[in-house]
Amino acid sequence: MASATEIEAMRRALTIAERGLGTCSPNPAVGCVIIADDGTVIAEGWHQRAGEAHAEVVALTNAGQKARGATAIVTLEPCAHTGRTGPCTQALIDAGIARVVFGASDRGRNSAGGAQLLSSAGLSVEGGVLLREAAQLIYPWSVSQVLERPFVRVKIASSLDGRVSGSAGQMLWITGPEARSDGHRLRAVSDAVLVGTGTVNTDDPLLTVRDVDEHLEFTAPLRCVMGLGPVSAEARVRGLSGGANPASEHGSDGLFRHLSTHDPQVVVADLWNQGVHSLLVEGGPTVISAFLSAGLVDEVVQYVAPIVLGAGRHCVESLTVRGAHGGQPSPVALDLRDVVTMGADIRLTARPVPAPWSGD
Repeated sequence: MASATEIEAMRRALTIAERGLGTCSPNPAVGCVIIADDGTVIAEGWHQRAGEAHAEVVALTNAGQKARGATAIVTLEPCAHTGRTGPCTQALIDAGIARVVFGASDRGRNSAGGAQLLSSAGLSVEGGVLLREAAQLIYPWSVSQVLERPFVRVKIASSLDGRVSGSAGQMLWITGPEARSDGHRLRAVSDAVLVGTGTVNTDDPLLTVRDVDEHLEFTAPLRCVMGLGPVSAEARVRGLSGGANPASEHGSDGLFRHLSTHDPQVVVADLWNQGVHSLLVEGGPTVISAFLSAGLVDEVVQYVAPIVLGAGRHCVESLTVRGAHGGQPSPVALDLRDVVTMGADIRLTARPVPAPWSGD
């Protein structure tokens, strides 16, 4: 059983792992802390970018010879395959690590099985330490690995009566700055952000990441528009700020995508083939309704402002999800996972019931 010192080191590993959430895709965010027999922290590291050293290797490099006979605390079961980098299991064995404590099991199709390899090499191995926290950290990545499609998170900002626009459909700042900043954080940790052509025509959004913590590192996500209608050559989503000339079909910076379809299945398949493992769907209501109806929503994040508009578009317009025996459309049940106050607003995080994959 993991000691109190090992559990505390796991909490630290989870904290530093979060630093890679915006940069490590398509790999999972992982943290590693190496401790001596007396509980002293020898070294630590986290996975910063795909193609670069994994968390275990970073920590082992920082530890040097002090790693021999020590314990490695890792948020995710060490990988057992060679990709752009070598297997972490072998690195731990070669460094002389005596014990490995990990949080969540590796769900990767090619990287799983590290615990067995470590045990076979004579290391003491224990998994499942702070499992819920460790699984939550990599939940989007795990969903994408199991379902072989992008993890889909829907983001909604609404009034208490579920409105997302004014009475004439005009754009309003419904939520406060804290909620809006958190919404940009969701963009920063996503591979792609998606809206419909209707939203582009009405609001002309940038879909870029702004107003986030200056210490948050991230790779700019793809800016995606879904729908059969055209996207204006002057639309800001193309990345034409600053008076740039109209660019190629992928925008001035190569990050724009127009997915000419109304079918969410086509969207996720197309984006998966482009290397997208996490997708943030921001609307509008027609697009959100389509993803919910298709059963392609893995998480809903809704920011609710203490205001009643009384008119305007609802965040979800209609559902075509059929019950087990057909007939009228059935509700989409959600499991409320988290409630957080952000300034004057409330952030609700929920997952469909049953979820496409539970992860816990």
